[in-house]
Amino acid sequence: MRILALVPARGGSKRVIGKNSRTLGGKPLILWTIESVSSIPEICETVVSTDDSVIADIAIKAGATVLGLRPDFLSNDEATTMDVARYELSRYQENHGEVDGLLILQPTSPFRTREVIANGLEIFRSSNFKTVVGVSPVRDHPSWVFVQEDKHLMKYSGSKKNSSRSQDLEPAFVLNGSFYLGTPEFINSSKSFTVDGVLPLLVSSEKESWDIDTEFDFQIAEHLARN
Repeated sequence: MRILALVPARGGSKRVIGKNSRTLGGKPLILWTIESVSSIPEICETVVSTDDSVIADIAIKAGATVLGLRPDFLSNDEATTMDVARYELSRYQENHGEVDGLLILQPTSPFRTREVIANGLEIFRSSNFKTVVGVSPVRDHPSWVFVQEDKHLMKYSGSKKNSSRSQDLEPAFVLNGSFYLGTPEFINSSKSFTVDGVLPLLVSSEKESWDIDTEFDFQIAEHLARN
């Protein structure tokens, strides 16, 4: 099985300035992800997609590949991860041959382990290359979520079973951003990974599924890295 790992790492960030090259636990944030896939047999190469020369330099020194800085049209707020994935997958396969799957690893999930990645790759292989995404149990079940309509609270829930007791509720999960794996055909034909029928890679550890999206998230990550 030949899997291409892709680490999308744009230089600009509005909520956490310079987060991908910012130091976490004594090393740039992006290094946590690059190192997590090193020496995994199924990973044929790790490509970092960036528009930032500093990030590119960090990635290359760490043994990752940068196929060239990302063009401007893929570096703005309108560009999606799937847009970037299709672009990088295409130019990689043009020069290095076909792959069985593209594994997208966001650098904002620094604490994912090699074991989690290996489990996801095995699910992909044993399911005959079905799409796999990382998920975690929800902290707040959708049965307990409300929306406001005409100043009143109304239940917002697609759950088949409503209950006031948490142990009676059906399990619910949320994408944690740590793992996205699909075939080239899926990447080229789909707009996102949030489609029915994908397979879950369950990450129960709150640390391993921690996603850095805000300055507060980064502060928590710094605490986790120290400990």
